[in-house]
Amino acid sequence: MDDTRTPARPGDLPPAEIAALALSLAHLGSGPQAVAARRALRHLTADLSDDPVTSSTLSTLTTPLAEAIADRARVIAEAITERRVVRLCYGDAGANVTIREVEPVTCLVHRDHWHFVGWCRLRRGVRAFRFDRILAVEPTGTPAPQRPVSGFLPWHRATPAPTP
Repeated sequence: MDDTRTPARPGDLPPAEIAALALSLAHLGSGPQAVAARRALRHLTADLSDDPVTSSTLSTLTTPLAEAIADRARVIAEAITERRVVRLCYGDAGANVTIREVEPVTCLVHRDHWHFVGWCRLRRGVRAFRFDRILAVEPTGTPAPQRPVSGFLPWHRATPAPTP
């Protein structure tokens, strides 16, 4: 190992790399390697912000998922990597349960919750699914088209453009 390297400092990683690391850590469980890796991620994100939303989000990024949710996160992460459609059994905030096929795009964290973002074939649009509301997930093996969703924030409603 090269001991002459400069140690990583907070702020060295761009947000996309932090998110990728966090998703990888999310389903590692709570073993010794996972604990050390989460500690390293906390170190790298320590000085990002004192803003309460950012602090809450970073806390969620570095907290292990419950085992059942972590198992589903593994399936979702594989689907994103392989660009394969998944079938979700999903319970929404109103306790309505639906079965949906979703073309995976990414995962993100906002405050206290992980979200799986993808193109929902049932609703024919981009949707975000909270990990803790995904009751079951299974791969379909069907290839998913690439659907860029840059800048998509599922918890913000589109605002109309101001009229001149």
